[in-house]
Amino acid sequence: MKLTALGVGANDRTSRFVLGCAPLGNLFAPVSDDDAFATLQAAWDAGVRAFDTAPHYGVGLSEERLGRFLQGRDRSEFVVSTKVGRRLVPSEGDVSGVEGFFDTPARTRVLDYSAPGVRRSLEESCQRLGLDRVDVALIHDPDDVEHEAMTETYPALAQLREEGVVSAIGVGMNQVPMLERFVRDTDLDCVLVAGRYSLLNDDAGPSFFRLCEQRQVDVLVGGVFNSGVLADPSPHATYDYRPVEPALRARVTEIRDVCEHFGVSLPAAAMQYVLRTSVAGVVIGARSAREVYDDVGFLHATVPDELFEELRARGLIERDSRSARRD
Repeated sequence: MKLTALGVGANDRTSRFVLGCAPLGNLFAPVSDDDAFATLQAAWDAGVRAFDTAPHYGVGLSEERLGRFLQGRDRSEFVVSTKVGRRLVPSEGDVSGVEGFFDTPARTRVLDYSAPGVRRSLEESCQRLGLDRVDVALIHDPDDVEHEAMTETYPALAQLREEGVVSAIGVGMNQVPMLERFVRDTDLDCVLVAGRYSLLNDDAGPSFFRLCEQRQVDVLVGGVFNSGVLADPSPHATYDYRPVEPALRARVTEIRDVCEHFGVSLPAAAMQYVLRTSVAGVVIGARSAREVYDDVGFLHATVPDELFEELRARGLIERDSRSARRD
């Protein structure tokens, strides 16, 4: 099913905003229940109706918080995407800080891309979400299990789509080559490419978009700020969750200077660079209402074409993102 049929990217820019809920699983630092609710409420008030989560995010905490927020709301008004590949089991040890998530429930992750594991994972996700179904189910980071994901995980999701348990299926990864193989060799509805299409990274270039167009696969883009450096290029910022190398920091500084010359903020330019393509939506994480308000502002910012032309002329970006358009 096309994501537009679910309401993602169907109308205005706000419909292309998918709230990433990893921060609400206490990624990098704890978020209180009240702040998590306020974040979700701010997104809802702004018109955001699509939410992306996963069992991995806070070992289920993100799904639980999102589920509590959505209780009592008209099911036809929102879209929920979650993921398979990591099942959760009880843990007796201290799990706080494991894989970057803090103050989480006493659970641990077990990699499980098997067909039975897919069904069980989605059943457990629905329980945590308080929903009878999810709209989109993505295979989560199958980098080291490509064969199993192709021969077990994908067929299981395709069967669940056939049964109406999920509406759309796809794959979410931080790399392009394996995503391309999935797009070519399976019948996906969408892909989520994270951190590989941004002002700083052009791995998902025109050939990737052409392939997705040919196969009628919608593209969601995550990591448009490359884990933070394009949102707040402070000395503590990271690129792909690692310290920023000096040469890359210098490039970011020059990009920011060009943005300021045109009266545009760096994060607004970063988001608009992606939105200039025909991607179905951008997945933007937030941990506070303030971050949501800022992101919505970036979403609706006006960024002149001349800014991107200047960036390309200086060699700061490889191409104008409009060259990756699929329409």
